[in-house]
Amino acid sequence: MQHFRDGNQTVLDGLIGPACLTVGAVTVATTVYYLATRPKPMLPPVDLRNQSVLLEDGSRGSWFNKDGKLYELMFEDARTLHEGFKRGLKVSNNGPCLGSRTGSSKEYKWLSYQEVYDRAQAVGSGLILEGQMPRNNTFIGIYSVNRAEWTITEQACSMFSMVTVALYDTLGPDACSYIINQTEMQLVVVDKPEKAQILLDNISTIPSLKILVLLDPASSKNQETAKKHNIKLVQFADLMEEGKKNFRDPIPPKPDDLAMICYTSGTTGDPKGVMLTHMNIISNMSGVALHVEPCIKLLSTDVHLSYLPLAHMFERGMQVLLFMHGAKIGFSQGDIKFLTDDLQTLKPTIFPTVPRLLNRIYDKVLAGVKGSSLKSMLLNWAMASKEREIKQGIIRKDSFWDKIVFGKIQKMLGGNIRCVITGSAPLEDRVLSFCRCAFGCLVLEGYGQTEATAGITFSVPGDAATGQVGPPLPCTFVKLVDVPEMDYYEKDNKGEVCARGPSIFLGYYKNQEKTQEVLDSDGWLHTGDIGMWLPNGTLKIIDRKKNIFKLAQGEYIAAEKIENTYMRSLFVAQCFVEGDSLQPCIMGVIVPDEEVLLKWAGENRLTKDFRQLCASENVKSMILADILQTGKTAKLKGFEQVKDIILHPELFSVENGLLTPTFKNKRPQLRTTFKSQIENLYKAHGSS
Repeated sequence: MQHFRDGNQTVLDGLIGPACLTVGAVTVATTVYYLATRPKPMLPPVDLRNQSVLLEDGSRGSWFNKDGKLYELMFEDARTLHEGFKRGLKVSNNGPCLGSRTGSSKEYKWLSYQEVYDRAQAVGSGLILEGQMPRNNTFIGIYSVNRAEWTITEQACSMFSMVTVALYDTLGPDACSYIINQTEMQLVVVDKPEKAQILLDNISTIPSLKILVLLDPASSKNQETAKKHNIKLVQFADLMEEGKKNFRDPIPPKPDDLAMICYTSGTTGDPKGVMLTHMNIISNMSGVALHVEPCIKLLSTDVHLSYLPLAHMFERGMQVLLFMHGAKIGFSQGDIKFLTDDLQTLKPTIFPTVPRLLNRIYDKVLAGVKGSSLKSMLLNWAMASKEREIKQGIIRKDSFWDKIVFGKIQKMLGGNIRCVITGSAPLEDRVLSFCRCAFGCLVLEGYGQTEATAGITFSVPGDAATGQVGPPLPCTFVKLVDVPEMDYYEKDNKGEVCARGPSIFLGYYKNQEKTQEVLDSDGWLHTGDIGMWLPNGTLKIIDRKKNIFKLAQGEYIAAEKIENTYMRSLFVAQCFVEGDSLQPCIMGVIVPDEEVLLKWAGENRLTKDFRQLCASENVKSMILADILQTGKTAKLKGFEQVKDIILHPELFSVENGLLTPTFKNKRPQLRTTFKSQIENLYKAHGSS
């Protein structure tokens, strides 16, 4: 990320090169080059005009389903996570598996599939020596950033039918204690002594915890506190060594056995433990592979950079999918500011990512060309040309425009990426189009949630359309259900998105009440998202059932829809919309985009102090007018527009408790943080 902030000029160097070319010369050159290369279009695996199958009950499925049956397995020899890894060992011919930047010059050093398998067996044997029973109700906590030991521990648990439960920093000590207590966890694998100390300092609240296995050396404070509370500290290397001396044969799980409990951070209340079986995970990842395979077959030569948190299902699922195909997984250095360096060193071919990163790339490139008419013109030409090709199904990175405009961006990502997968949050149409043009590869968008393992729908390779998240995956049926209070009805092809199939979770651990709220008696998961079927059989997410509130006059407000609309403004980095049933209007908190605002201030000869700008009434009026116009363009109703705003100079973040780990607004915390300021806005406008 830091490279994207500080290296803006690096990207733009690729846009400056042809400055001496005339318009005519550029046109002639591109025409000659295009005729010489004549690329072949990609053939989509389904008819893009009719991408899903309408079933008798009104739900929709995938064209890949045979005889109306949902898809469960891609490979007969990969029915569980353990079998999937063993298949990777076989198809890769014991090729490289896990890579870490541990070399003297930070090069990647690799463990082979067999080495990972052997270490996992040793770790599993070591866990049994520590009293952890090889059965489906033994929960092993993992409290670590992405690294090889994380994955080796998970493989050990899969090999011996144990269940992994991920903990992560942003849950906070109270939530971590809640999870340990709810699962009655006895052992946690921890990477850093600082994290171990967090658990040790709260040990009185987690009486079940008896053993901490540290990846890094324990500190003297760890040892002192552990001794005081009779907690056993074990070094991971020692655990593995003892396991080698006392090797146990694997006790592999069955497909219906519990594989993991993935706790969702949520925006309210205690975290909920999503129970996922081996079949849930295997069916979902098999569905993704089948969905894209006609256009992009996964290979043992594929390479993936693991930087998205392993505590969440997006990254966990990708690892399972790649292991089944014998691919390589290299770990990032763990600091997002070094992500570009990791990409350029590893040169991945498959790149799962999130909108936050893609938005940053897009924003920085656009900000860099804004001051130059020539650069803007070249970028517009390049985009127009590549968009025409993409609409024809042509996906490539060797066009004239790739060489003179987009090549620098592609090299920033390592230069070898052949597929980008984005999920976890909506991606704006303009950003998706830009990425498809700039990256020169397939850019696919998925929609789903942890309760569905990961994916529910997925865009079709070769479909250039934006504004939709594709048809159902082969493992899932999808239907829309009436939400009368929001005026959404299935008869109008609108309603709450519901999904059913082998990838849908068992329920929330020890929380039947919350389970029944989202999982009905027929096995349909009610997602809380509002969707609309488009004429071509793809799904468009248009609203959110949760996070709605009623105004004094009875109108319903969907806060997230309004926030996403206002964030289309160039001046807005983040947005929070607030209101309640006692007020006739809504108010907003805007975190301005610092770079955009400072540039505007310079053009208007104003101070370059960001905090002073955020305190300026004139600046507030300008941004308010801009977002209201953005809302008007997006056809927000009058009552959906904010009456007034607060400009806040500090980004909402996971660290300051205002965002979830998946970068969604934590509404209760935001409401508390800005309560008095919003009350003052209502008073200023005479609202009671």
